[in-house]
Amino acid sequence: MKKTIIYLTGIVLLVLSCSDDLLNENPPNVIYAENLYSDLSGLEAGINGLYSLMRYEREGLNASSSLITDVTMSGTDMFAANHSGNGVSRVSIDWTARNRPDYGVYEGVFLWLYEIVNSSNEIIKNVEEREDIDWSGNERSEMENKNLILAEAKVARAFAYRHLTYLWGDVPLNLNPSSDGLIKTDWERTPVDQVRQQVIRDLRFAEPIIPEEATLTGRMTKGAVQHYLAEMYLTLDRPDSTLFWANKVVNNPAYALITERYGVQVDQDGIAFMDMFKAGNTNREEGNSEALWVFQFKNNVLGGGEYPIMAMHHTSRYRSGDLDLTVTADRGGYGNGRSSLTKWALDNFDDPNDDRFSEYAIRKSFTYRDATGNAPYPADNLPEGANYGDKIYLDWSEDITDDHNGIEEWPFSRKYDWADPVDPIGNRESFYDQIYLRAADTYLLKAEAEFKMGDVGAAANTINILRARSHASNISESDIDIDFILDERARELMAEEPRRYTLLRTGKWAERTMMYNNRGSNTIDPQRDILLPIPQSVIDSNLEKEMRQNPGF
Repeated sequence: MKKTIIYLTGIVLLVLSCSDDLLNENPPNVIYAENLYSDLSGLEAGINGLYSLMRYEREGLNASSSLITDVTMSGTDMFAANHSGNGVSRVSIDWTARNRPDYGVYEGVFLWLYEIVNSSNEIIKNVEEREDIDWSGNERSEMENKNLILAEAKVARAFAYRHLTYLWGDVPLNLNPSSDGLIKTDWERTPVDQVRQQVIRDLRFAEPIIPEEATLTGRMTKGAVQHYLAEMYLTLDRPDSTLFWANKVVNNPAYALITERYGVQVDQDGIAFMDMFKAGNTNREEGNSEALWVFQFKNNVLGGGEYPIMAMHHTSRYRSGDLDLTVTADRGGYGNGRSSLTKWALDNFDDPNDDRFSEYAIRKSFTYRDATGNAPYPADNLPEGANYGDKIYLDWSEDITDDHNGIEEWPFSRKYDWADPVDPIGNRESFYDQIYLRAADTYLLKAEAEFKMGDVGAAANTINILRARSHASNISESDIDIDFILDERARELMAEEPRRYTLLRTGKWAERTMMYNNRGSNTIDPQRDILLPIPQSVIDSNLEKEMRQNPGF
């Protein structure tokens, strides 16, 4: 029987103590927290609430159509706005006008992350300071239960501060819950390296405690914690430590790469690389040994997210324009195409035999189908001169502009190629469990560390393991530099990694975005825009001390 994180509204919808204290966004009411966190079941409910908060990254922000991932994936060398007026986070044509401290998406993301911080702090304080907690309720010892709750809360706090440092640099470091009764209006920004050292301390505490297989479906595995340690050490320019932690994942047979077909569509045409992205295959207990962390979004199941709209954002609007095709589940459902792959991301594949560039992985064509072919949906509308069975090839020979292919006729990744088969139009959310982190990413961190340590041959060998899995040709050490590693990450992790973070970590965000993303890249300020502006509401609420804004804003 599948164990799933229960979505607990009572934990997520916490009580706001003071509108002027925005960094304590939605803190728990002290009496409610004391009652809830008096036993193991209440603390487990708190951890479930933290995981539901973290899943917001792939849901609509405040139940709207703004994805938090627009800030982390789009506006890079890989993803561009495909029509005007679609948000600064996607490097739209109005980048300068909207990249401002009063932009609502920035405030929403900032406060979401501090909600995770504060909720984590509340759990940590109760566990560390209270002596009256009833730790009974399962087969583990009291100390094992206590340490596991602490570990889960600390990895959630690390998750939030990891995001905050990549997006804003220096941010206030807060390790105390707001339920202490102190309303702070004199926050100071902590240097980014100090915040990242705290991230590492939290992860190092959790690593020996978090089990190899998560205690509940949807929670982090030990491999995920080790992966984030490897990444954090790269940000601090300590590739030797990165290599140590990456090898913990890469050398663990529990986190093996998927190299053979498996699961729900094994009897259909396809490729091994894409099987792990199919609904019914994504979780580890479903056969996905490569998964390190899977977000739970299954529809009508306790533990599923509310607005998982990755598919709608990354699927083209093939239902309109010159295509005007019927929306079907196998075509990816109802796409809004708010962000599109850049032309460079599609041209980046260096081997035509690479499975990651195949039609199974990237939608590059459609076929006109009659009612039988589309059943149970209606037939496609045929344009004059077309016949059922004709193939329509999506065209990226010219770059995206307002007038060319941006919304309807552009290829898209099929990693979120899922829709409700009963209602692919009305039910637009992608309600299936989605891979959030997998071991292939760790291989690429390992290769980056090997390169930085001067072992270029080892880096090539590590990358060749991934390329062999996808039937791409081997590379040699002469091919390896930091740009090649970034190119390979783009091929492997398309529409998965927070690409902005990778490019910032390697010092390549401005250079590569300006080179490969034609949507507003001419308005990027390469010094100012590597960090987002601190939201104006946060600065205004800091009444007793001036909070420094990021340079240029």
